[in-house]
Amino acid sequence: MQIANSKSHMLKPISDLRLLISGLCAMLLALCSSAEAQQPTKIPRIGYLSPTSPSISPTRIEAFRQGLRELGYVEGKNIIIEYRYAERKFDRLPALAAELVRLKVDLIVTTGPTVTRAAKEATTTVPIVMTSDTDPIGNGFVASLARPGGNITGLSALAPELSGKQLELLKEVVPRLSRLAVFGTSTNPGNSQMLGEVKRASATFGMKLQYLEVRGPKDIGTAFRAATNERAGAVLCLVAGLVAAGHRTEITALAVKNQLPAIYPQSNYVQDGGLMSYGVNAADLDRRAATYVDKILKGRTPADLPVEQPTKFEFIINLKAAKQIGLTIPPNVLARADKVIR
Repeated sequence: MQIANSKSHMLKPISDLRLLISGLCAMLLALCSSAEAQQPTKIPRIGYLSPTSPSISPTRIEAFRQGLRELGYVEGKNIIIEYRYAERKFDRLPALAAELVRLKVDLIVTTGPTVTRAAKEATTTVPIVMTSDTDPIGNGFVASLARPGGNITGLSALAPELSGKQLELLKEVVPRLSRLAVFGTSTNPGNSQMLGEVKRASATFGMKLQYLEVRGPKDIGTAFRAATNERAGAVLCLVAGLVAAGHRTEITALAVKNQLPAIYPQSNYVQDGGLMSYGVNAADLDRRAATYVDKILKGRTPADLPVEQPTKFEFIINLKAAKQIGLTIPPNVLARADKVIR
């Protein structure tokens, strides 16, 4: 019995020691958990780079923000956006892109090929999300749509087949159309593909084409004079991007002045007084760009995120412009419009 009692006394200190160690471990674990809980959660910071100003395309900016909100991001709370606008001073883009890189943003959102190029030259490591690009492969931004391969991904706005559809719509509005002026910019990616579609469609209608190069603001008036001199019955405008960004009003006003029905690739032309537009729904691309932001912030890499192509298109008619040039839009064409400005 004495031996048994001796063992019992020996086991008690060991048991107490184990309890003490367990208690200390629990305290340390609680302290570590408390310290971790006190660490502030890092808020993602993204850069938004635009060649123009907020007033030029407020709808597109809001569409991007809406896309973020749909994914649970609240600007200023769980995401920070650093906006940089070149205000149409395109030579500022490289410096603005470099500034975003210095701020150590988690990624950069770009709003066109010129902006994407500036961002690409500023960094090879910071992810870049394109809200739209006319030809991301031709521009050298991605190796392929399925596997971009670098630090750039996003959305493509290239849909050259739309140009043929634009001509069909013009023909419905101007049934006797036999001479068509086409405004394009050969240096723009996708221009040759779009022009090819117009040529194929015009051959179907036995229509004569007059291609006019518009590379800068000074070419706009020259192109309209050439079109009227050749007695063009309508204008199909392939011009987008930098030339058109700050000169849409001038282009649409000259079309009305010269009594030329015209169709444009983007809805903002019609909002600025143009007759018709048929093209990619740009706001939809901006909204979808938010999904790329979300995936990258959650750990995906641009190299493995396929570039998506447009899925939504819109046809818009401005009846005010039609009235100004003395044109009546057929009811069956009006019925197909997504929006009619009266």
